[in-house]
Amino acid sequence: MFDKLEDLLIRYEELMSELSEPDVANNPERFRKLMKEQSDLAPIVDAYREYKQCRQNIEDSLAMLEEESDEEMKELAKEELNDSKARVEELEQQLKILLLPKDPNDDKNVIVEIRAGAGGDEAALFAAEIYRMYVHYAEGRRWKVETMECEEIGIGGMKSVTFMISGQGAYSVMKYESGVHRVQRVPETESGGRIHTSTITVAVMPEAEEVDIQIDEKDIRIDVMRASGNGGQCVNTTDSAVRLTHYPTGIVIYSQTEKSQLQNKEKAFALLRAKLYDMECQKAHDAEAEARRSQIGTGDRSEKIRTYNFPQGRVTDHRINLTLYKLDKIMNGDIQEILDALIAADQAAKLAKMNE
Repeated sequence: MFDKLEDLLIRYEELMSELSEPDVANNPERFRKLMKEQSDLAPIVDAYREYKQCRQNIEDSLAMLEEESDEEMKELAKEELNDSKARVEELEQQLKILLLPKDPNDDKNVIVEIRAGAGGDEAALFAAEIYRMYVHYAEGRRWKVETMECEEIGIGGMKSVTFMISGQGAYSVMKYESGVHRVQRVPETESGGRIHTSTITVAVMPEAEEVDIQIDEKDIRIDVMRASGNGGQCVNTTDSAVRLTHYPTGIVIYSQTEKSQLQNKEKAFALLRAKLYDMECQKAHDAEAEARRSQIGTGDRSEKIRTYNFPQGRVTDHRINLTLYKLDKIMNGDIQEILDALIAADQAAKLAKMNE
């Protein structure tokens, strides 16, 4: 591990030297690549430099304990020694995590697709609430949220909603939300006061650039039509809605959230690229089934990952046996504690696998 860290430290110093060269700024593509590599290495290098400093502090403190006769100075040396030893242990664990293979999609924006499952109108109402939960969470992190598709029902619920979250590292945290979310509560329409169980499914896909997925024009049919449902002046008056049909996979995308046909077409293609890219990622994961099983809930979307129990005010994530009694805050977007616990569990599982 330490040989690798020394190599990374050398590489980081080379990058800093390259970035200081006057001609680098004249080549935007090279400058962008160097800056990206530098920012990826910076946390590892910072932790390793602190680790080396702590090791040096330990050596200095031990030497002082041997040479120093003053008791007060010895006490200070002991204190420094204990602090440095504790910090070295922390940094070793931190460096192991930083050196874990990085998911190449972690820095990407995400496209999230929420669909009502079992439970009829109650499932659609819960889908709308989970959508708002993610919107609040994203806004709290100053990420941008953009709706791509939405099928609403009259009572404020959503049969389905697809939206993009744009922000640094969005996929690295949101990927843990894929799966079946279950709600247990008394529906407003239930006169007998009985608790019902409903489900929704959440799919989180990394945004795919054109370089990630090439779509052949002959594989696509594009239909334009008038938008339907609630909306502004353009609804039902212009052919602004776009439907894409991808022949090889049978995927159909319908986009009508924008007034402009061009904007709806761009959104439809972005969603199609994400779905095709996600299918490729799923195939790769399936080919490494054992590795996929060792990860925390980033694979099987039929997996029941979380239960929201309203009568008891609790949320339970079944993958890591975490239960929190702050349902109101969670439904208002306060999900960071859950995500942090999932990330920590995922890292622990990967570290354990590396040490086998």
